[in-house]
Amino acid sequence: MDNPNAQFVLRRTLRLRDLLLYGIIVIQPTAPLPLFGVLTVQARGHAVTVILLAMIAMLFTAISYGRMAQVYPSVGSAFVYVSREVNPSLGFITGWSMVMDYLLNPMISLIWCSHAAMNFAPHLPYSVCVVFFFLLFTGLNLRGIKTSAHINEGLAILMGIVIAIFFIAAARYIFSHPHNGAGFFTLPFYDPSTFKMKSILGGTSLAVLTYIGFDGISTLSEEVENPKRNILLATVLTCLVIGILSAAEVYIAQLVWPTGQAFPEVDTAFVQVANRVGGAWFFVTMNLTLMIACIGSGMAAQLGAARLLFGMGRSNALPRSFFGVVDAKYRIPRNNVVFVGLVALGGAFLFDYSLGAEMLNFGALVAFIGVNVACFLHFFVRSKNRTVWDFLSPLLGATICLVLWLNLSRMAFIVGTVWVVAGTCYGAWRTKGFRTEMLDFSTDQAVES
Repeated sequence: MDNPNAQFVLRRTLRLRDLLLYGIIVIQPTAPLPLFGVLTVQARGHAVTVILLAMIAMLFTAISYGRMAQVYPSVGSAFVYVSREVNPSLGFITGWSMVMDYLLNPMISLIWCSHAAMNFAPHLPYSVCVVFFFLLFTGLNLRGIKTSAHINEGLAILMGIVIAIFFIAAARYIFSHPHNGAGFFTLPFYDPSTFKMKSILGGTSLAVLTYIGFDGISTLSEEVENPKRNILLATVLTCLVIGILSAAEVYIAQLVWPTGQAFPEVDTAFVQVANRVGGAWFFVTMNLTLMIACIGSGMAAQLGAARLLFGMGRSNALPRSFFGVVDAKYRIPRNNVVFVGLVALGGAFLFDYSLGAEMLNFGALVAFIGVNVACFLHFFVRSKNRTVWDFLSPLLGATICLVLWLNLSRMAFIVGTVWVVAGTCYGAWRTKGFRTEMLDFSTDQAVES
């Protein structure tokens, strides 16, 4: 019998391995490398410490995401969780905040990749580079989810090889140069001469950028084999893998470039570390690797944004006729993939990388707080089989994310608030002043706890 909701159904083809690779590529195995110089300055030489603290903070939220995906294996992610467990209007605002985060990621990827390409071809116009990467991201994502998964696998292998070379070259450099005994190897974790709690908290808030994107795994819930098991495992494992790998990368880099030695250019500090341990050829290799990593991240972010918009369109928070339909051949939300690509293309001509990067945490942390609250309500307040863990884990996740959110930059708050106000106005218009129901979850399914 034909399914009346077939036009809203995606194809389940992704395994745990595909999800883990997707999560790693969205975040990037090289995630802390562009941030290395800024983190080192902000945390006063304790970049590895704030990376690890941020990992612990994000693990609580990752657990909440995974558990909620077991209950609502839906493409809408945080938007659906908050709508169903807290309030539909707050769910819409959560989804609206996530849209900002998801749209910014492919946009800054376009900007960064374009500038990186111009390093290899200085006479190539910026506009040409932006259009090229827009066509690359959008064209490959339109080929379907399995194509993207295979590309992610290749990118992960390539980046893994370059990172392995870095570890080997850095180890040779460190042990071939004199240092001040065993204490030298613990300074990246704790240096009493520079340690200040305010700097650590500020650095941890910034270090969260290393993990932004792990929540995108839950947007693929309807395309996953055994989503109740695999979404939770993939989300938590992605945070652990990225956290441990990032800490190792930053730790080695700090040993190569100890605290107190100024960087010629803070934004490209890690590339300068690569030059120190491997020479000019490795400088070029690391530049190229970071560009490739950004390509993978931009593609994956565009995919996640398209599926978030699909979830909002299918539930009628956005016009369903455009955002809530699936391509008949590839079973992907084609309209949304193109829409996200065009928004990123336009933004790449209007904004710079630094402003876009500052905005990412605003929408992400709003969603993280919402998911933790939804998890707390579902598993502790409403469940009959509640445990102490059902109380502590989401409560800690929400509290930590709130503290980090309050430590965002002033500009992030200003622009983020404008975005939220615009979304609230749109929601009020759609519901005639919030007097009618905005959302329709008839095509979603909840799973009994």
